[in-house]
Amino acid sequence: MDALKLTGIRKSFGATEVLHGIDLTAKEGEFVIFVGPSGCGKSTLLRIIAGLEDASAGTVEIAGAVVNTTPPAKRGIAMVFQTYALYPHLTVKGNMSLGMKQAGAPKAEIEEHVAAASKMLGLDALLERRPAELSGGQRQRVAIGRAVVREPKLFLFDEPLSNLDAALRVNTRLEIARLHRELSATMVYVTHDQIEAMTLADRIVVMNAGRIEQIGTPMELYNRPDNLFVAGFIGSPQMNFIPAEALGGAAGETIGIRPEHMNVDLNGGELECEVVHIEQLGADTNLYLKNAQAGDLTVRLFGERYFAPGSRVFVTFDAAKRHLFDAGGRAIR
Repeated sequence: MDALKLTGIRKSFGATEVLHGIDLTAKEGEFVIFVGPSGCGKSTLLRIIAGLEDASAGTVEIAGAVVNTTPPAKRGIAMVFQTYALYPHLTVKGNMSLGMKQAGAPKAEIEEHVAAASKMLGLDALLERRPAELSGGQRQRVAIGRAVVREPKLFLFDEPLSNLDAALRVNTRLEIARLHRELSATMVYVTHDQIEAMTLADRIVVMNAGRIEQIGTPMELYNRPDNLFVAGFIGSPQMNFIPAEALGGAAGETIGIRPEHMNVDLNGGELECEVVHIEQLGADTNLYLKNAQAGDLTVRLFGERYFAPGSRVFVTFDAAKRHLFDAGGRAIR
């Protein structure tokens, strides 16, 4: 049985349609991540799954049951928000146990679930504190703990790390990955951060303008993007797109090549370029180049390298790593 099945989901706000017939399934225990630019519809889709928004058309099934008219509290889901959504007057323990109390669970069962979740998330020493006494990372762990306590059929995460600083994002991302492994739970997660998507997901759903562009494992999307949008969205620095005629190909077609699949030489190569800017990152060096026919290019080099801005270099390409796209932006296999 699928943990989640979406069929023909559409959503309109007045005359504006923001979701255009979404079909998707998530298997039991799978970690599925929605990614895409702001306004692509990913958070709206998550809210429809949660029951916080009604779909204009289509069906939502959770664990085999259609839940379109089922209230959020009865869908067997737990949601972790970007803003934590903790009650300021309740302690950590009070926040984590509230859902079970409202559901009428026995006190002993509540105590057992809260103890297990707090141990799993390292919250034992914080149970009597209130949210105002916690750091951002601790508040987010409490929000995750509140979800874990409920033992839902489906965990929903709406950009849960976006309010955290860089170091806390990494640590909390690792905790979420560990939780997924330990709980074997089905998780659906929304983010605009492709690093979160690439490192956490079993499958990524790339969305654009209310439609699904491609679904696949992180490395499937990275190595075999279906179109120019997916190729440009997945990967950092972004894939280079070069008019095919600049390299002797057909007019209208586009060659895609990732920055790490290019190299530079001072003595000759496929394209002569001017160095515009250089970023030395220690382990890597990003080189920003310009060519009259190919346009702006980014080359990612391993280790510490230096080329003076304004100097001339030659670019070579790994022929086996090139991607070819037709005039409509679809991949040519």
